[in-house]
Order: sequence, then C-alpha cells, then structure tokens
Amino acid sequence: MTADSHAIRTVEQLLGVLDLDDTRARTTEDIFTGRSHPMPSGRIYGGQVLAQSLLAAERTLPEDRAAHSMHGYFLRPGDASQGLTIAVDRIHDGRSFSTRRSQAYQNGVPIFSMIASFQDEGPGVEHSTPMPSGVPDPETLLPDEERVDGLPPGTSRMLSDRAADVRHVEGPLFLPSEDEKVPQQGVWMKMRAPLPDDPRIHRAALAYLSDMTIQESILRAHGVYWALPGLKVASLDHAMWWHRPARVDEWLLYLQESPNARGGRGLAQGRIFTRDGQLVASVAQEIMVRVPEHP
Repeated sequence: MTADSHAIRTVEQLLGVLDLDDTRARTTEDIFTGRSHPMPSGRIYGGQVLAQSLLAAERTLPEDRAAHSMHGYFLRPGDASQGLTIAVDRIHDGRSFSTRRSQAYQNGVPIFSMIASFQDEGPGVEHSTPMPSGVPDPETLLPDEERVDGLPPGTSRMLSDRAADVRHVEGPLFLPSEDEKVPQQGVWMKMRAPLPDDPRIHRAALAYLSDMTIQESILRAHGVYWALPGLKVASLDHAMWWHRPARVDEWLLYLQESPNARGGRGLAQGRIFTRDGQLVASVAQEIMVRVPEHP
C-alpha cells in the first residue's frame, strides 16, 4: 500500500465513524447510532464521541445553524470494540440560537453527556488573539510516527493509522524527553487526505482533533510521558468554542497550556489557528492524572 492510499484509507475510516445511522424513521425520538475506532487501549478515543455527539445534534437543526460552543462530561470509559447510541434532546429553538443535549450510551448506560449551542451566521463585533510568531512551519517537522522509536507495536501502529498528520513543535511526549519542563506546547495538525466540502464534517473533525494531545501541556510540565509505567490519565470534561470556519484538511496550529494542576486534576487550555493566523477555536479540558510515586 502506498503512502497516499494509506492516508486516504485512514480518512475514509474516520468518515465512516462520523457517518451516523439515523433511527428516526423507526421511532419518534432523535436517536442515532455510530461505530467506534479500534484502539490499542480498548477504550473509545474521546474525540470520537465528541464529534459524533456534535453531528447527532446538528442533524436535528437546519444547515444554517452552526455550532459555536459545547460543554461535555466523560462519564464512563467507552468500549472501542462496540458501537454506541446517541440520544438528542431539543432543548430550545430561538430566533438566532438553538440548544441541544446529546447523550452517548453503551450497554444502556451513558458514557458521555454534552450540551451545545448553535447560531445563525450574522454580523457583529469582531476581534481575535493573534497567532504568535516564530513557530516552525509544519514542513520543517517530521510526523510524530517518524520521531519515536521503542514504542510498543500497538502504539506505533496507532500513530501511523490515525487519520491526522500530527507534528509536535517541541517533540512528541510518548517517551522520556530532554525538553524543558514547561506547561505548554505547540502541535501542527491536519487530516491526511481531503475531507468533503461539508462545514458540519469540518466542525466535527475539529472537535475530533481538539481532544488529541491537549492533555500533554499538563504532563510536559512535570516531565511525565505517555509510556511511563503506572501513569493513569483520563479526560473528565471538555469545552470548545468555534470562532471561525476552517478546513481541517489544511494545516492548523494547536497551541496548548496548563494554568493549574492540583489534587490529581490538571486543567489544559488550547487555541487553534489556521496557518495564516486566524483563530478558529478555543478549547478547555480537565483531566485526572495520577503519576506513580516511584516510576
């Protein structure tokens, strides 16, 4: 398989995960079903259920109402060997805004709960934080899978099989690093192959990417790495604000920082920019992190 065909296959697999089945023809409720990505850990990747829950909510809205914010809680670990069911509640439809609640279920119990708001596009005041200068271009950095040796075969395969080309500015955090212990990092990301010209798919794909690597600003501050024996990390909640449209099959810079960690929890915040410096989204996530006392 050539590199191009492999890239296309990984993106096609992602699009298959995002292609929800609509059960509304058989029921009066807004219920959707979706499949899951296989994962070496056996747990559903959080970005998957974020994207699917968003798409399910948008299926109950006209196309001119776009997501501008979401707040969600990861309630239980999801089983990546199973599909899931997403139920949507139509909370409110106003003149300019709509609100939806999505709950994702496996085996009859909720694993993720989200409330999101949607708005008609319209004029208004506008400003944004500028993208910092001096960040290396993505072409000057190697993909993550080409920068790590010594990983377990399942993890190495996961990196090369994911739909996104991810390139850390400071260096990947899978293995011990000599990089400075600071609570911040930058990551370039884009899908490995073109996506359809559907704004909803690009918004969902951005939510999918937003859960990828954001936890690392917390780990990097303490010299902790993913392969550390005994390390336990779990996402607790996730918030996201879409500011401007963006294509997720073009390079995006994800700048991340952690303002606080205490009591086994760490807070991470992120800003996502297009290559030409437009701020397209802001992200916040709190995680549970337990580091072994004697690694």
